[in-house]
Amino acid sequence: MTFTESDITEDLIRALLREQRPGLAGLPLKLGALGWDNQVWRLGDDLAVRLPWATGSADALLRKEHAWVPLLAPRLPLPVPVPQYLGEPGELFPRPWLVTTWVPGEPADRAPATRPVEAAVALAAFLTALHRPAPEGAPTGRDRGGPLADTAEPFARALASATELGLVHDPAAVRAVWEDAAAAPDWAGPRLWLHGDLHPANVVTTNGVLSGVIDFGDLLAGDPAFDLAAAWILLPDGAVDRFHEAYEPSPDPATLRRARGWAVLRALACLHIADAGVRGLPGGKPGWGPPAQASLRRLTARPRG
Repeated sequence: MTFTESDITEDLIRALLREQRPGLAGLPLKLGALGWDNQVWRLGDDLAVRLPWATGSADALLRKEHAWVPLLAPRLPLPVPVPQYLGEPGELFPRPWLVTTWVPGEPADRAPATRPVEAAVALAAFLTALHRPAPEGAPTGRDRGGPLADTAEPFARALASATELGLVHDPAAVRAVWEDAAAAPDWAGPRLWLHGDLHPANVVTTNGVLSGVIDFGDLLAGDPAFDLAAAWILLPDGAVDRFHEAYEPSPDPATLRRARGWAVLRALACLHIADAGVRGLPGGKPGWGPPAQASLRRLTARPRG
């Protein structure tokens, strides 16, 4: 079941809190963000309420966050939204919902990282801490974290569409990066914990530096190259090499090749989301265009490997 934007209101959320978490019902409440899966409402100074509204898959993603993020959060060096309470479906709202901690800062799609060294070190420290072997039963991803070669058809469609729209000016160079990455050896190590969705709206910044990571709905275990692609998407010019120096253990050449391929895929997706925003389509974010273009420029300008 999905909802329109107007279906979820302050009155509804207060009624849910009064019913299931009455001690929180009197705190100040205001809309924080409309995501693809969830609405996020800030609750008081330190909490947030997340309610699924736009996709049917959001219920399972919230339950996954509630099960796993509290186990991972204590070792992470950046603030993350830690689930505090899982609201169960009822007559007022027929889907699960989540109370989490609030992560202060501005989303990077509105306030990009601008301090290369500090941002690179912050992202590297976060992923170094997160990328640890996951236990049996850890979740798998939605077409992410596995062999890059499995994305051949989605990549071809995304590149062809972006080229047709005039969003990619050297498709051959973009294709060469992806093909080199897809030919790299697969990940042979243990399945590591991954955030799984490190795009500009899922990290926050303060004074030009990454200061928090949000939305763990795509948390999964797999190849770390998938998350390492974020260096090209989130960091400013001059930061990627510093990120690779700071990340531990130092990524091997094959992992870096695969990460570049995943970065190309993510950049193409961001270009389409930006174009949708320019055209006023639902879910579009025009501000995603410049960082995606910068990512492709960096990826295609330097030697592979």
